Amino acid sequence: MKIYSGERVYLRKIQITDITERVMEWFEDKELMEFYTNSKKTITKESLIESIKEGEKRGNLYTFGIFTKDSETLIGTIKLGPINFSHRISDLVILIGDRNYLGKGLAVEAIKTGNQLAFEEFDIRKLYGGMYESNIPSIKAYTRAGWIIEGRLKGFYLHKGNNEDRILVCCLNPKYFLKEEIEELESVQDRYFQF
Repeated sequence: MKIYSGERVYLRKIQITDITERVMEWFEDKELMEFYTNSKKTITKESLIESIKEGEKRGNLYTFGIFTKDSETLIGTIKLGPINFSHRISDLVILIGDRNYLGKGLAVEAIKTGNQLAFEEFDIRKLYGGMYESNIPSIKAYTRAGWIIEGRLKGFYLHKGNNEDRILVCCLNPKYFLKEEIEELESVQDRYFQF
């Protein structure tokens, strides 16, 4: 599998040796993890390695490291999957774990690179995802990376004791969707969410 590269970051399959104590500190950061996992389960080194191995074994979930091109520093991860090969759809979840690289536009670049990887390497028709309505940085990062807001699920999450909507986003592979279909979806996204 080739390395997918943006201007400042590149993606490659994560190796077990990449999962250092520094990386595991990301998963202990409550602020970073607030929106990362719906299950709220604690992510341990063992559970992370098991998840990576199991996804690869099944062939439907892949974890890639996000590395800086200038220093080759691992700054985050992208999970592609679970992939539904019958419909050629998949989730794409990003985490910039190294706080030194937050707010620099690298998440947007990593998502764009992840889009390319999903479309070219795995022939995905549609990437999809959802995030807490209050997770504005995530919604902005995905939409700036070419994703479209396609819906809202009312009160989907119970967050800090309150109902919170889930904002649904997608990225459509132009190989499978007409330009007019994509533009039509873009033209109505404001009805679901506005910044």
